[in-house]
Amino acid sequence: MENAQLIGLSRQIALQRQMDVVANNMANLNTTGFKAERLLFEEYQMPVARDRDFSFADQPLSYTNDWTTVHDLSSGPLLDTGNPLDVALQGEGFLVVQTPQGERYTKAGSLGISPDGVLVDPSGYPILGNAGPIDFDATETDISVSSDGTISSSAGVKGTLRLVEFADPQTVERFGNNLWTGGTPVPATATTVVQGSIEKSNVSGILEMSDMIRVQRAYESVASLMQKQDDQRRTAIQKLGSLNA
Repeated sequence: MENAQLIGLSRQIALQRQMDVVANNMANLNTTGFKAERLLFEEYQMPVARDRDFSFADQPLSYTNDWTTVHDLSSGPLLDTGNPLDVALQGEGFLVVQTPQGERYTKAGSLGISPDGVLVDPSGYPILGNAGPIDFDATETDISVSSDGTISSSAGVKGTLRLVEFADPQTVERFGNNLWTGGTPVPATATTVVQGSIEKSNVSGILEMSDMIRVQRAYESVASLMQKQDDQRRTAIQKLGSLNA
């Protein structure tokens, strides 16, 4: 009976973790460049007990283990903003951002120019070009970005956005506010830049809502089953007590 309760508890813990992932996806439904996550589960078989007093053969106990979180890096829909500093990346590429902790990567293309003239991401971190940060003078106008990431203004070519891809995108990890870290970045070869647009979140509100309902119902079902098992255990203990009285 205790084993059944523990198995049910492992399932509840995994469902709670899954609800956290779904809730985070929902919270970032409108976050530029956000990528949804999915939780993968696996069966964990507990080593069986051994005792010569057991009248029946031991049975393996299967627990639920939330094995890992998978990043859904599929492209989100593009939104035309008309802002010359907005860029959307079509393909698997990422922009490179310089943070105090080192280089990080992002899909959030709502760029801007800092007070000191540096091209920055929504958090104010410098966006890196192939030759480092990209700077502008206060007098420059007519900023344009070509499909390969080359940035020009009234003063001429300012630099080229450094775009990277990952052979195994699942090796990257979230870092801070919509940034990524880890993995082995290589120069992007299958990514194009769209000026005047941003890539919206790839989260589907309908899918996440249905997942939230499904997870909630599964959690309640396990809780009900565990309550029934607990009631049966108490009944068995009471009967045993009455027989020994």
